[in-house]
Amino acid sequence: MSATATATDTRPMRFFRVRVTGIQDLTPSFRRFTFAADDLDEYGDPGFDQRIKVVFPTDRLALEDMPAGDDWYAEWRALPEGERPPFRTYTTRAVRPEAREIDIDMVAHDVQGPASAWIERAGIGDEVLVLAPTVHAEGVPLGVDFVPPAQTDQLLLVGDETAAPAIAVILEQLPREATGIVVLEVPHERDAAYLPPHPGFRVYAAGRETSERHDHLTRVVEAHAGVLCPDGRGADVEEVDVDRDVLWEVPRTAKGGAALKSAPMYAWIAGEASAVKALRRHLVRDVGVDRRAVAFMGYWRLGRAEGS
Repeated sequence: MSATATATDTRPMRFFRVRVTGIQDLTPSFRRFTFAADDLDEYGDPGFDQRIKVVFPTDRLALEDMPAGDDWYAEWRALPEGERPPFRTYTTRAVRPEAREIDIDMVAHDVQGPASAWIERAGIGDEVLVLAPTVHAEGVPLGVDFVPPAQTDQLLLVGDETAAPAIAVILEQLPREATGIVVLEVPHERDAAYLPPHPGFRVYAAGRETSERHDHLTRVVEAHAGVLCPDGRGADVEEVDVDRDVLWEVPRTAKGGAALKSAPMYAWIAGEASAVKALRRHLVRDVGVDRRAVAFMGYWRLGRAEGS
């Protein structure tokens, strides 16, 4: 199926073919791409940490090579490895349906693969595919994993640079009376300026110029989690082999999250899988945080491309 939708396409999620209309360097590592397309008034915006997929063209593979039907992932996996267009997970940073525009913030770093190569070289007019919810989703929060209980005393938002855009949107959309802590690890100290301020949150951000990856996240979370949730009892945690399986645990419906009436703390933790695994173990087993009030998303792994 073509990535271009018809006028009668009412699917709750689909691919949009978009072109770059603006590029802005926000900090040393964060680059904002503004995209436009005639059908972006159909782009859905559930808010908070809405996940999307961005498909990048390469020298050998065009956007037309990407399966774009309802079973796109199965069809993509069935392709020979060298014929799979690369995609990565991002967060919708802003949607302007009246202007038919969206913003997606991406991390710019040394070229290590097709995504970073595209980010480094992209110019006005270049195109990508974006898999996202549409306005026909009818209130279903497709790709939204921030689902705290209605009454939450404190929020703990933790992530590396790949999670920073989602944390930024969450901070912007939370009410001013919300309170909590943000723990962010970024490549450079000046990248901490990327996050918008929120009057109820303390932000602990650090660059990796002087510390090893994950050290800052582990140290700050261990220092504050017990204070945010002092009455935990501890629980056994199923160990996940992050080299083989995806660590993705988001309590919803009867399992927790928004179905809970209240919780002393709700934690949202996203980033590199091994760090998320260690923090999951500490919060649930050592601190005793109710696992129904914690969302863990280990959506990338050092040395491994997404989807592999």
